[in-house]
Amino acid sequence: MDDLARRLGVSKKTLYKYYSSKAEILDELIDMTLENMEEKARAIKSNEELPLIERLRGVIAIVPDHLELTDIRILNEMKKFFPEQWAKVDSFLQSDWEEIRILVEQGIEEGIIKNMNVALIMKVIIVSINTTLEQSFYLENNIAPVDAMDDIVSILIDGLKTENK
Repeated sequence: MDDLARRLGVSKKTLYKYYSSKAEILDELIDMTLENMEEKARAIKSNEELPLIERLRGVIAIVPDHLELTDIRILNEMKKFFPEQWAKVDSFLQSDWEEIRILVEQGIEEGIIKNMNVALIMKVIIVSINTTLEQSFYLENNIAPVDAMDDIVSILIDGLKTENK
């Protein structure tokens, strides 16, 4: 609460004037972050000016505006002390991201993406995205999580493209 108040330039007393608990603030932050990511994904997916592969790259590589929710230490603390909020984040992390699935299926239909099991493709993409939460690997290898995401997306997409596209 001290960190949040300091970052917002308000007192803890002011925070508690608007929020009754840390859990309520966390709920708001989680909801805002997930909504923000979903809005970004919809905007990229519907941008017909971009080729399908570039839309897929963009949707997979979305990074939330609130990077606190990509820090494994914060997620571990949430898991331990705020199980209800953790369940919401975990559900999102494990979900079948519809915007990505739609683009993958469209790519298969158009012959841009190899005709493979969509559920398996989705699992590989989701697990790959979620590896960026394990920041110790990236820190040990001097890779910024955002750069890691870009490289992961390149590995995934370039491995999915058909030879002739």
